Amino acid sequence: MENFVAAESFSAMGSESRLDVLKVLVRAGNKGLPVGAIGERTKIPASTLNHHLKFLTAAGLITQTKNGRIITNTANFDHLTALAEFILSECCIEENEDE
Repeated sequence: MENFVAAESFSAMGSESRLDVLKVLVRAGNKGLPVGAIGERTKIPASTLNHHLKFLTAAGLITQTKNGRIITNTANFDHLTALAEFILSECCIEENEDE
C-alpha cells in the first residue's frame, strides 16, 4: 500500500462521526446496513450522514450497493485489513538495534 493511500484512508477516519459510522458497519459484517439503519444507530442526521458516507466511500473504507431506492453500505474489510497490515508492517524492527 502506498503512503498516500494509507494517509487518505486514515484521514477519512479522522472524524469521530466517521469513525462511529465505520465501527457500526464493521459490527454489521458483510451484510452491511442501509443508510437509515446507520443513522438510527449513530444518531447522525441524514444530510450529515450522507456527507460522511461519501468521505468513507471515496477513501475506499466502505462500499455502497444500490438496490432500487435502498443503498446498502458495507465495510471494505480487505482495505481495512491492508491498512492494519500497513501500519503494523514495521512493528518493533528497531527494537533490538542497540544490542
